[in-house]
Amino acid sequence: MCRLFGLSAAPQRVHATFWLLEAPDSLAAQSRREPDGTGLGVFGADGAPRIWKQPLAAYADEQFAYEAKQCESVTFLAHIRYASTGGVEPRNTHPFTQHGRLFAHNGVIGDLPALEARLGDYRDLVEGDTDSERFFALVTREIDEHDGDVGAGITAAARWAAAHLPVYALNLVLTTSSELWALRYPDTHDLCFLARAPGGPHGDRHLEHASAAGRIRARSGPLAHHRAVVVASEPMDEDPGWQHLQPGQLLHVGPGQVVTRRTVLEQPPRHPLTLDDLGTHAAASQQGR
Repeated sequence: MCRLFGLSAAPQRVHATFWLLEAPDSLAAQSRREPDGTGLGVFGADGAPRIWKQPLAAYADEQFAYEAKQCESVTFLAHIRYASTGGVEPRNTHPFTQHGRLFAHNGVIGDLPALEARLGDYRDLVEGDTDSERFFALVTREIDEHDGDVGAGITAAARWAAAHLPVYALNLVLTTSSELWALRYPDTHDLCFLARAPGGPHGDRHLEHASAAGRIRARSGPLAHHRAVVVASEPMDEDPGWQHLQPGQLLHVGPGQVVTRRTVLEQPPRHPLTLDDLGTHAAASQQGR
């Protein structure tokens, strides 16, 4: 399944290094275990988003997979894609950017014509073929409808999708230049977070997070001295502080490392999808690796 990784060091800008698909066999086995895209998004000192992303299939150039991306930001967003809708192309690779925000999603949403009808003029924000980018456009519309309140926009979009669309999963991470939001819905896939003290549990260690399943590794020396909040599809180290978001919970990390959680979706989707409903390709994209 797709893997999500978000990090907030707010209000500090910190240097971090990311490796995507570093596993030795990441491009060797020509099978559905292989990813269909990798991406990393940050924000410059001017607050503008910057994205590195590459559609990767088994035939792709290995250089990108092993290359380290060194960058500085307050918030970071990384994604490993296993395609459920949309071809293996740059325009379908996460993260996406709209109105100065970054977004990545893990899951499947059905009935895209109904979703597009809901978007109205916001359909013009969509450049690719994915359900994820279309749902992001709905979030963007709802944020505007709620006077720029990002949490309210995510909540309204997710509630509408849960009531009107077939939904397998809506796990997402959205970042701005100073804040991070994450939603887990419903209970299909896990989503975890760690409020990391300076230096981690030992008090003197830089951040070194690695996930064999997600094939993402992140390192940050400055986080030996600064707090951070990490969101990931699974715990990425042995820190006992990892917690699991409950289904329907929306996590927010504010500019001062203030972490809040609230349940915004209390009921399962009205039209839940199962793996049997997805078809072979989409079902393969949602199974753990």
